[in-house]
Amino acid sequence: MIDPEMIEAAAVRIEPHVLRTPLLESAPLSERHGAEIAIKCEHLQRTGSFKVRGSANVVHSLDDRTAAGGVVTASSGNHGIGVATAAASRGIEATIFLPRTASPSKVDQIRRLGAEITFVDDTDSNAAEVAARQHSEATGITYVSPYNDPAIVAGQGTAGKELLEDGPLPDALIVAVGGGGLISGIATWVKAQSPTTRVIGASAANDRAMAASIVADAIITPEFLPTFSDGTAGGLEDDTITFDICRNLVDEWIDVSEQDIARAVRNMVDDHHQLVEGAAGVALAATTSYAAHHPGSRLVAVSCGANVSAEGLQAMLEAAGGD
Repeated sequence: MIDPEMIEAAAVRIEPHVLRTPLLESAPLSERHGAEIAIKCEHLQRTGSFKVRGSANVVHSLDDRTAAGGVVTASSGNHGIGVATAAASRGIEATIFLPRTASPSKVDQIRRLGAEITFVDDTDSNAAEVAARQHSEATGITYVSPYNDPAIVAGQGTAGKELLEDGPLPDALIVAVGGGGLISGIATWVKAQSPTTRVIGASAANDRAMAASIVADAIITPEFLPTFSDGTAGGLEDDTITFDICRNLVDEWIDVSEQDIARAVRNMVDDHHQLVEGAAGVALAATTSYAAHHPGSRLVAVSCGANVSAEGLQAMLEAAGGD
């Protein structure tokens, strides 16, 4: 489906359009949890999320005639921001389908980028994906999948290429999983370069479509409960390529509670004075959980985004409570 050569090509293609985000060695997390913990800071990416990597790879792969028709996508927020940003960088139109519960701060950012927004009267981003694909089929406008596209996965994989280049090889890396595009791309690169590195999928216990599907050995739609990790929320497309990649390359799955997500977000503020969103908190919380059982390990958590509203941040800080 994808291979390291596709990720190498994506890295060259998107270099003018993304930031090479830092690998932050976290002394506070390392000291508290008895492991060598680093954080790949995709929350410092130019859109506040890794999503622009895959979006830029797709948009800048289109031939001029196809690109002139614009692009359409569906998103819970961050992918929409990424597509809108990539479209603006190429001077083409973008239409973003969003669930009605999309974060207001993410909606505002998409609007500022000049994209057209269409809301779907549903809380599940999967419903927005169906509507966006139908719009694409009816109009002929190119659909940019949030995760079910080799070019998207290859673009996201460039984050894995960077983190291996910028620090010692990790014993394990931990990635929050929604549709699976980020972990699929990173795992494809990392398993080729460092086969002994374990790839850990992290999920909010309240919303874990990929993890549940892996356990069932088939794509299923589990019960969804409210989660601070809106960036990973929602179901999977029935034919998504990321399912097989995750099944083959992800070594372990860790679920985290809403309070653990909130505490991880709070700790990033206290430890490093950096703002992250709930999906990043999922990876950070799973990393500290993994460290408890693997003392002395070199671990890298992929902090995937920072697009959280003041209201959402306040809710997490209140939920964090005391340690």
